[in-house]
Amino acid sequence: MRLAPIVAAALLAASLPAAAQVAPAPGELAAYRGLHAAAHRGDAAELARLAAADPGALQARDGNGRTPLHVAAFAQRADAIRALAKAGADLGALDAQRYDAVTIASVADDEATLALLLELGASAKLVTSPYDGTALIAAAHLGHDGVVRRLIAADAPVDHVNRLHWTALIEAIVLGNGGPRHQACVRALLDAKADTSLGDRQGRSPLQLARDLRYREIAEMLQARGAR
Repeated sequence: MRLAPIVAAALLAASLPAAAQVAPAPGELAAYRGLHAAAHRGDAAELARLAAADPGALQARDGNGRTPLHVAAFAQRADAIRALAKAGADLGALDAQRYDAVTIASVADDEATLALLLELGASAKLVTSPYDGTALIAAAHLGHDGVVRRLIAADAPVDHVNRLHWTALIEAIVLGNGGPRHQACVRALLDAKADTSLGDRQGRSPLQLARDLRYREIAEMLQARGAR
């Protein structure tokens, strides 16, 4: 009986980060002009020219609140991201769903773009998404273990609690599949001293949740770190 509420909650929330993010649709891309169009193409020279002529356009928004930087992050255009950062783009800007470029790259499992953004000064600490989460929570949910390690190294808040009352550690368990990549996420979070006493809204600890879901490897990992 204990398993049922966990499964129900997981099914309800399983697609939250991916579903809430909205990449530019083909029709939007076709309609882009100026910096948004250049960002999608990855045209660094055009971006520099347009930004010099009108610096305010760096923060121009499309119909979903995306800046040119968001568009470049979705398109994985490294040269465009560098050009936009050099021109003064806000690396922490949030779109209409409250996602920043760091979270966009994290959800996409795009370590190269994430590493570039962090190198340029973007923060891994922002509270993002409609669920008051973080890039780290989204990455742990999805089992993006390499992204999780990069975000931890960039001082992401390991024990942040989102509106669902879940931490990155809890999401790696209840929204994961118990497989190797989610195990690696749990291991990285434990290495970063994630608080194993923080429970879900019903007070269930990460260890209890792992046991209830029959994720033996994760439960053993937690036990070995003193979790209860």
